[in-house]
Amino acid sequence: MTVQSRSSSPVVLGQNQYGKAENRVVRITRNGATHHIRDLNVSIALSGDMEDVHRSGSNAHVLPTDTTKNTVFAFAKEHGVASPEQFAIHLARHFVTSQDAIHRARVRVEEYAWERIGAGGDEAGGHSFARRGQEVRLAQVTYDGDRWEVVSGLKDLTVMNSTDSEFWGYVKDDYTTLKEAYDRILATSVHGRWRFNWTGDDQETPDWDASYAAARTHLLQAFAETYSLSLQQTLFQMGTRIIDHRAEIDEVRFSLPNSHHFLVDLEPFGLKNDNEVYFAADRPYGLIEGTVLREGCEARIPSDLTNL
Repeated sequence: MTVQSRSSSPVVLGQNQYGKAENRVVRITRNGATHHIRDLNVSIALSGDMEDVHRSGSNAHVLPTDTTKNTVFAFAKEHGVASPEQFAIHLARHFVTSQDAIHRARVRVEEYAWERIGAGGDEAGGHSFARRGQEVRLAQVTYDGDRWEVVSGLKDLTVMNSTDSEFWGYVKDDYTTLKEAYDRILATSVHGRWRFNWTGDDQETPDWDASYAAARTHLLQAFAETYSLSLQQTLFQMGTRIIDHRAEIDEVRFSLPNSHHFLVDLEPFGLKNDNEVYFAADRPYGLIEGTVLREGCEARIPSDLTNL
């Protein structure tokens, strides 16, 4: 019996990329006594003509990942950081246009927000900052030499409605113990992405900072103003409000963990709990995910947001 060598089997190289992940760069812009901070975490992924390096180990087409790291820091100085999106565009264009072997660049950026301490114009407030909560701004730019795809978003934005939320009329089977709720807490940590219809060409470039701020405002307003019968309904309203008010955005995807708050039974202590005292359970938790699209548009944001 002849056993075929594993190495003799025909194989092909599938999708691949390489780069330097999580380059932490802080850019200070000094405007007299008043300073401005952009605090970023930048990850680079490059792909293209990389057959030889995988098959033979030849590095002839490989731009070192250390070089990609250095480029991030150099571009922070040369181009500044007008916005996470614009900074990622500068980087993606550079890698694709400066190296023949690189056909596609994906740049992911997380931005950590800081707010001023004291009055912004005086000497103390002009350069003193405090980190603002846990919320993180996100951006991903992909460029293949012809077309751009820009996706922005945020994660870890924690929100709560202490009323105006119900949950009832759901399917019940032999294992259902959850009681229907007609006045409950609705809380979640928003993980959201929105895709722009900007693809470069001759289109006017969006004001990335203004667009991000507006999208964030609209999703928060929708969360606050929706009388919710389900977290799915709230998700849809949040996405719809962004699509309706921001013409530059075609797709919105949310991943919303349902941060459960359960009424505590106070009867053993002779006390009535009139929707006042809750136990906050961190796990297990419901996870509600969904995409809202402008009519006629195709969904392109991955369903697993952890991969974006």
